[in-house]
Amino acid sequence: MTSQSFHLRFSPSPKTLINSNFPGDNSSCFSAPFLKIPSSSFGGFSLKRKTLGFDGKINGFEGKFGIVGAWREEGNLEELDDAPLTVELQQICSESQFDRVIAEAQQLEESLIILWMASWCRKCIYLKPKLEKLAADYYPRLRFYCIDVNTVPHNLVARAGVTKMPTIQLWRDSKKRAEMIGGHKAYLVVNEVRQMIENECTS
Repeated sequence: MTSQSFHLRFSPSPKTLINSNFPGDNSSCFSAPFLKIPSSSFGGFSLKRKTLGFDGKINGFEGKFGIVGAWREEGNLEELDDAPLTVELQQICSESQFDRVIAEAQQLEESLIILWMASWCRKCIYLKPKLEKLAADYYPRLRFYCIDVNTVPHNLVARAGVTKMPTIQLWRDSKKRAEMIGGHKAYLVVNEVRQMIENECTS
């Protein structure tokens, strides 16, 4: 059997590879996870990669072929990581739960981010999903929580020194290490929270 030669052309987006010997056939040769994508940012979201072991050759429509050295026998393939895009803030509903969370973090030598908010606070409601995206960047080494001041005893709010909403605090070793009032634009608040975390990590 004589082998048939053919060419591959890349589509404008890195989603599919199309065999040019089959006009009109838009079926994908390979799906997106098999494309080797450099580490970069798309639309402000940093894509993470992980490496998969790959054993064997890649089969095409007819026979075996290599694609510009992107894949090799016994080589590695890279695909987009399945890290979460958002991590829901865990809610603290009582003073005893607060004490338990703080104690567990101290035992694990971890820091906590706590958003103090209120259901009537529009800035709090808008900020929360932004912080959930930030929480995904630090998952699972840093946990994020939220507390509605209307659902916990006032004594707990006073202990934390919260007077305005939204307030974001960083706790470590059972102590409040840093805090900020999130009264300005959400993206600025997120940047300041990120800086607060990085300062704590380097201190």
